[in-house]
Amino acid sequence: MFQHATEQLSTVRDLLRFAVSRFCEAKLHFGHGSADAYDEAAYLILHTLHLPIDRLEPFLDARLLPEEVVRVVEVLRRRVEERKPAAYLTNEAWLGDYRFYVDERVIVPRSFIAELLRDQLVPWVEYPELIHTALDLCTGSGCLAIMMADLFPDTLVDAVDLSTDALEVAARNVTDYDLEDRIELIQSDLFEAVADRRYDLIVSNPPYVDAESVAALPAEYLQEPELALGSGDDGLDATRVILEQAPTLLNEHGLLVVEIGHNREVLEAAYPELPFTWLETSGGDGFVFLLRKEDFPT
Repeated sequence: MFQHATEQLSTVRDLLRFAVSRFCEAKLHFGHGSADAYDEAAYLILHTLHLPIDRLEPFLDARLLPEEVVRVVEVLRRRVEERKPAAYLTNEAWLGDYRFYVDERVIVPRSFIAELLRDQLVPWVEYPELIHTALDLCTGSGCLAIMMADLFPDTLVDAVDLSTDALEVAARNVTDYDLEDRIELIQSDLFEAVADRRYDLIVSNPPYVDAESVAALPAEYLQEPELALGSGDDGLDATRVILEQAPTLLNEHGLLVVEIGHNREVLEAAYPELPFTWLETSGGDGFVFLLRKEDFPT
């Protein structure tokens, strides 16, 4: 079918209709930047044709060169047959206005924490200029570390990950944003390599998928690094370490912000003594918690 398409399709509108039909027919799963077949098809077509990804309408009836049709159809074929997330096909991911290079060495950025950083964690951070040291734990592509460095301009950021492959991707993004003098990339199993450091702000989007959910993940998600997804039977193995060790790394009045997926109920049952503050995001108030240094028992 894809081979035949290169001979029959000639406009962006043709390709868009074809892509949406194939994506729906294949029952693809989305969630790596696009919410549905139409949005993902439009993005892949515009990106492949080197057109602005936020302007589809002016180009819908543009006739394409045969080689352009071939390039687009090949990308669509790979999306359907390989179930590869769009971000890996284009080597880019977006968090709001921030663009990051990504490939199969890192999880595709999609953290709710990014939304909160754009507002400088107001009202929990009253004076952004007083955030001098920050840690992005499980940094992956480096996206949250870069956002912190950009949005808290007086801050030095440590970006930690266990995976040296992920840190290579993060290094590329840090260089792209010209932040090498403000972000230090550190290979570490959670806090091990930074245990002697202290921070005003720690953020983390750690692995948090429970074992049962990992086993049921769609093929698109299984193409991401396994290390970045699963975290024990209940999804809280990494979060337990964070809650145990973060208090000693936080400065006075320091903040800890952690994303935990759908694990709010399990987490609250496991730590009834901790006064979690659940932060409102576009997905609701059950995905990201905040704790202050003083919230931890002494």
